[in-house]
Amino acid sequence: MTIRTARPNRGQRFRPRTHCLKKLDAIVVEMQDPKNGVKGSEQKLNVTTIPHAITGELLFLLPSLNSPEAQVFGTMLVAYGYIYPLQNHRKLVMCNDSSLYRFQTPYFWPSQQWVPEDSDYGRCIMRLTWSALSPCLFFKQVDYNHLHEWLNHKWDFIVMQATEQYKAGRDRNKADRVVFDCQERAFWIVNRPPVSLSHSLCMFGKTSNIFYHQAIMRSKVKSSVSLGALVKYITSYKNHDAFLAPCLPSNPWETDHDAYWTLNMRRVDVPTKMRVERWSFSLFELLTDLRGRDDFKIFLKKEFSGENLAFWEAAEELKWGTASSMSAKAESIFKTFLAPGAPRWINIDGRTMGLTVKGLEHPHRYVLEAAQTHVFMLMKKDTFFRYLKSPTYKEIQKKALSPEAHNFSPAQLEENARNRSAGIHPIILWQQEEEEKAKAAAASAPVDVKAVMSKIDRKK
Repeated sequence: MTIRTARPNRGQRFRPRTHCLKKLDAIVVEMQDPKNGVKGSEQKLNVTTIPHAITGELLFLLPSLNSPEAQVFGTMLVAYGYIYPLQNHRKLVMCNDSSLYRFQTPYFWPSQQWVPEDSDYGRCIMRLTWSALSPCLFFKQVDYNHLHEWLNHKWDFIVMQATEQYKAGRDRNKADRVVFDCQERAFWIVNRPPVSLSHSLCMFGKTSNIFYHQAIMRSKVKSSVSLGALVKYITSYKNHDAFLAPCLPSNPWETDHDAYWTLNMRRVDVPTKMRVERWSFSLFELLTDLRGRDDFKIFLKKEFSGENLAFWEAAEELKWGTASSMSAKAESIFKTFLAPGAPRWINIDGRTMGLTVKGLEHPHRYVLEAAQTHVFMLMKKDTFFRYLKSPTYKEIQKKALSPEAHNFSPAQLEENARNRSAGIHPIILWQQEEEEKAKAAAASAPVDVKAVMSKIDRKK
């Protein structure tokens, strides 16, 4: 059995910029100057005399600050832990009254980058439990229970240390004991506050809670399963990686021969066997390759179920298209795939359909994300595997080319380098793809039977 000793990141490990804190350090040092700084004096706290205490009124009387600036600046010093209150420990603000404050020890300043330990926090909680004040005045009982559960393997050791510290604290005089307790209490409120309190140095809040809930709900995978999946992935793709296996017929970056590019063009008529084999790895690989997507469309056309792929492509165009055409594309997608009685209506669950239709009232690039993911998973679980077993895929496997490897001599390599030709410009490739898309859209558009019949009647 392995004892877990690494501490979780509960959000309190965030540290602000050190450069800004150095400026605050210099200001606080000047404020404690005996001649020109804020004058501290002995003040009565209940029946105890506290040395070097200041009141909130002193800071508001500084000539360089007006009242609003003093309020903001004083509150910032308290929130960052440079000044701590002696009375209301949960109210981390500077009040313009007779409330008592003290300057924090430089060891506990944020610029020191002192990371508080969970065991130190546990010892503080235990000492507060034994003192006259209950820790629930400063910390929630739920936080205490979580800490006890997390440090359960060394809680006895923490209790033993807290006992010794509590006994040593009782030997101090009352003024020092009160100052030490207030100082430590203020430090832990600033650096480890309950979730209900807000603090500028900590990142507790709604975002952290959402992240932790999602992490709890996320399924866990055994290391053996993940390693097996990694080995399977490497085994499948190693022959398709130019760094691990030679390219066929040759690597164009080494031989300056463009046969590899010609055989693997986007819309080539007959693909290579390596390319067709890669389609079988996943539906994502199939749809990413435009030649494989065309072959998949042929299969779906024979199955009379091409609306799912057409919707997926339309969602991709909306996602990556221009902002000016976004509204028009969203309206076209709604009329074609989602509206009641649409010519190419897709079958998705009611909740996803409702959210998608409602989102199309104010369309944006990712308004179809949920419906697109749903359609992709449907094709992945059913249509993709039927395609791999279909005669369409087996036929393209038979027709696929298997080029022979080129064996060039050094003289031939030099000749290839001299006769190097310029590649096809990306704009020309984009224009060719747009023309092919327009032809495919015209071919797949629904036929208006009434218009065709009227043309036939006119000819008669």
